[in-house]
Amino acid sequence: MQDPVSFYAEPKDSTAWFVPGRIEVLGKHTDYAGGRVLIAAADVGITVKAEKVPGGDRVIVHSENVNDTVSLPLSADQDTPQGHWSGYPAAAVSRLVHNFGAAVPPCKISISSNLPLASGMSSSSALIVACSLALIDLGGIGGLPSFKENVTTSEELAQYLACVENGMTFKDLPGKKGVGTFGGSQDHTGMLCGEKDALVLYKFCPTKLERVVPFPEDTFFVIGVSGVLAEKAGEHLHAFNRLVTSTHKILERWNALTGRNDIYLADAVDSSAEAPAQLLKLVEDDEFLKGRLVAFLEETYERIPAASDALEAGDLDAFGLIVDESQRSTVEELQNQIPEMIRLREIARADLGAPAVSAFGAGWGGSVWAMVRANSKEEAQQFADAWLAAYLSEYPELEGKARMIVARPAGHAHRL
Repeated sequence: MQDPVSFYAEPKDSTAWFVPGRIEVLGKHTDYAGGRVLIAAADVGITVKAEKVPGGDRVIVHSENVNDTVSLPLSADQDTPQGHWSGYPAAAVSRLVHNFGAAVPPCKISISSNLPLASGMSSSSALIVACSLALIDLGGIGGLPSFKENVTTSEELAQYLACVENGMTFKDLPGKKGVGTFGGSQDHTGMLCGEKDALVLYKFCPTKLERVVPFPEDTFFVIGVSGVLAEKAGEHLHAFNRLVTSTHKILERWNALTGRNDIYLADAVDSSAEAPAQLLKLVEDDEFLKGRLVAFLEETYERIPAASDALEAGDLDAFGLIVDESQRSTVEELQNQIPEMIRLREIARADLGAPAVSAFGAGWGGSVWAMVRANSKEEAQQFADAWLAAYLSEYPELEGKARMIVARPAGHAHRL
């Protein structure tokens, strides 16, 4: 476990944080089921600057990127429009007031970002994390006994902030309505526990660091932002939550058969050597549940360990073949890809020859990462320019929306 994120024992008048976006290298829809994820923190993200407002009674949040300001009451009950960006800071205010009451102070928060919105790099989670960290500093919440008893490591902080987002209870800190998604904590863990120049392999429920995998020195991530927003709203929210609830349906069948009371899919899988085959037999009548289970088993127990071995050995070609299988699985079994994302990946992998390429994030839009061998960021940018040009030649309507980011794994969230 990493050292806990340090918090001030006393309230502060002002604070500022940088929270990186995260790159999900492998681990598609595995974290909330207790599976493995191979992740990195990006060197782009969200910056918040916050200061107290003496005598105030609200949290005023201004987003520089959309030039919009919202005024949130210091209340556990917030009323924000469905799908509006303010729902994320509102969730942070609501949950922290619910858990820590009057310790949450009236203040102003200014948000700026070079993280593309709804791009699959988890800008929404980064916004919740950034606003929460600022409020914790200003209120001296990190020094409260109820906080210190429940949040003792960076991983536990990530779990708690994931519960701020999904509305679940965390230890003795009771839940409150989140933002409507049922996701896990891989995004928050990547942001708070990422390592510079390395990928981190975590197993979830509970969150446990299993491995730090060095990232090759002569390699860059080129992230192709498709220009199609990966929004968890409307029909996409339903489709996202279907992937989550499908693991619950598998467990319902399993627990009914075995008399167990497993909460996470990984608990069932890990219960015996025979469990995977038993689980597969239980869902053979339902093609979607079967595909969902196969995707989880292969990603968590086969692909991620093997890919980590290959990358650590410097065998990027073998790594790329494993990633190809992960991409096939997300198209065929998770069924969360759209034509633009599929083609964006094909251009980088098949047409331009990148050794490893994958879509990532919740799906139905977002981004694709490509690992590119290059001696400099400028050389990697040449690949990015060629990739974007080829993509826009097929999808000219995405001009001005699609973009490229050249990055390497960065460190975790930090104060400025």
